[in-house]
Amino acid sequence: MTQPDLNHGTPGSADHAGPARETMDHEDMDHQAMDHGAMNHGAMNHAGHGDHVAQFRRMFWIMLAISVPVVGFSHMFSMLVGYSLPDSLGIRLISPLLGTVMYVWGGRPFLTGAVSEVKSRKPGMMLLIALGITVAFLASWGASLGVIDSELDFWWELALLIVIMLLGHWIEMRSLAQTSTALESLAALLPDEAERVDGEEIVVVSPGDLVLGDLVVVRPGGRVPADGQVTEGAADVDESMITGESRPVQRSVGDQVVAGTVATDSALRVRVTAVGNDTALAGIQRLVTEAQNSSSRAQRIADKAAGWLFWFALSAGVLTAIVWTLLGHPQDAVIRTITVLVIACPHALGLAIPLVVSISTERAAKGGVLIKDRIALESMRQVTSVLFDKTGTLTKGEPTVSHIAVADDTFTNDQVLAWAAAVEGDSEHPLARAIVAAAGSRDLAVPRASEFQTAAAVGVTGLVDGHSLSVGGPSLLAKNDAAPLAETVEWQSQGAIILHVLRDGAVIGAIGLADEVREESRQAVDALHRRGIEVVMITGDAEAVAQSVAAELDIDRVFAGVHPEDKARKVAELQQEGRRVAMVGDGVNDAPALAQADVGIAIGAGTDVAIASAGVILASDDPRSVLSVIELSRASYRKMKQNLWWAAGYNLLSVPLAAGVLAPIGFVLPMEIGALLMSVSTVVVALNAQLLRRLDLRPESSVRER
Repeated sequence: MTQPDLNHGTPGSADHAGPARETMDHEDMDHQAMDHGAMNHGAMNHAGHGDHVAQFRRMFWIMLAISVPVVGFSHMFSMLVGYSLPDSLGIRLISPLLGTVMYVWGGRPFLTGAVSEVKSRKPGMMLLIALGITVAFLASWGASLGVIDSELDFWWELALLIVIMLLGHWIEMRSLAQTSTALESLAALLPDEAERVDGEEIVVVSPGDLVLGDLVVVRPGGRVPADGQVTEGAADVDESMITGESRPVQRSVGDQVVAGTVATDSALRVRVTAVGNDTALAGIQRLVTEAQNSSSRAQRIADKAAGWLFWFALSAGVLTAIVWTLLGHPQDAVIRTITVLVIACPHALGLAIPLVVSISTERAAKGGVLIKDRIALESMRQVTSVLFDKTGTLTKGEPTVSHIAVADDTFTNDQVLAWAAAVEGDSEHPLARAIVAAAGSRDLAVPRASEFQTAAAVGVTGLVDGHSLSVGGPSLLAKNDAAPLAETVEWQSQGAIILHVLRDGAVIGAIGLADEVREESRQAVDALHRRGIEVVMITGDAEAVAQSVAAELDIDRVFAGVHPEDKARKVAELQQEGRRVAMVGDGVNDAPALAQADVGIAIGAGTDVAIASAGVILASDDPRSVLSVIELSRASYRKMKQNLWWAAGYNLLSVPLAAGVLAPIGFVLPMEIGALLMSVSTVVVALNAQLLRRLDLRPESSVRER
């Protein structure tokens, strides 16, 4: 983003302005619920997770109650446990009739899901479950009617299988519902009411009724109802729910405030600049939704694995049936085949990736890290070089007083600064504001100036205590035939902007202004070094300015004097060295480099162009948040890998056992144990993903030793 001219009578200034924090304005996205890829359960699309939680909870308890008589009055179960049942038709019909209810009602989600998988030609876990319970249902009715061997009475196994699978789905839906609350919690940040100023009156309205240009009152402790600009008042604003920054930020007249943030200590009057879908909060919601709905390499792997496991399980089931039948054990063939189909269901695999991604994007949003592209998040763990744009990223992007010197002992540094602030008080120039702010931060008594005059490319002049005071650059010195102070030569070599202060035409002091380095930048660079990551800085500033900042931050490599159009080429140079590059920038001129990098990170909400080019957006302008992205990427990858190994590895090991490969040594895996283990694997995967919620993504936490 190019800065307005900061010359103020001196050549050579910073190359950027303080970045304009424009409201995020993206193309509309569908606010649909997350589709779980491999976990697409056909009719059980997980839109509205809260409804599914209630449905599966209710169905689980109903089926559990019905399963008690089904199991208790099962002839085979009574024989296994060792009790006898009365030999009457009524007793014999309890298990078949209630078992049929369980199959039709309790098994409906799996049966309808199987139909959807067949129609979409994407066989998966629902088809496997449906096959298992259907074979058990038909075999049990055959045994109850005396059509086939009575030992194939599987009513109790069918009941336990349906109950256990419903339990697994209930737990899964509850986990997903907890994740989906990320968007709900963002929406809940908006207040229920807004106080709009109508003439002399204040009218209470809904935030949805606000329009551009409305003036609203935000009382102490109240939430900002819409994005806007402060027109009156000053307050410490809690922006943690948007940026992840734990400390309140001072906002006063002229500053932008964001919908959903809280004025903690004082009242504000805010002119609305964005409403509805144009607010930053709505932009964050869209980004979270897009991230949760986007596909990724890991998800595509899981999708393929689920398909492979279906054919693996189906082949194993067919082979099991053939082998046991050829060995002369047709009833064992049915039992073993059903067990294989049950235990091979890749249910945990379908949950492995989507749940991790969903939780990680939720945690990121709460920490002020917005994941627009899940592939970018996956790639971040492999980054070996982080390339920072200097101005507005590593530095504050605005001039601050860095040096003060006096011509002799007649005056002090504070006097020179106070007189300069007096003359600059009526100027709107960024350098003038920096001088006034410096005097204010030192609690200096600034005298009043009169007869203020400004001359382009020269400086400003005014009367203070009866003396003519002027502040300006080289042209002011030339006009008064004065020489610069010796100290300023070194300041200039460090990239500072030099202004001299003249009293009645004589130089009494000099002030150096520079783009102040963020304290957070030092912490971020040190933390990246501890993780073995190279830190590179790129800037349009002169070499001396760039090297000064690089030396202060201990940056490994510097690209100075780079034109905006050449930034992408510098990224490509690093990539040609075999490095995986994350580019961190905030302006329009960073967009090509953000797109070229392996991971583009737009910092401080940036501009629309930068956001469009980046895969990750940092809601705050704290460079330490880059560490949060790395930690999140690494933690998410670990969980994905653990879940994939557990889910797929479990299936590959368990299917042969279910088929009966150890039957020659007397070990046969019961079908109900297979169903139990299948659900246990789903629960393990869900609980493992939930551990991501313990990850602390606050910027101040991310730079700690790991």
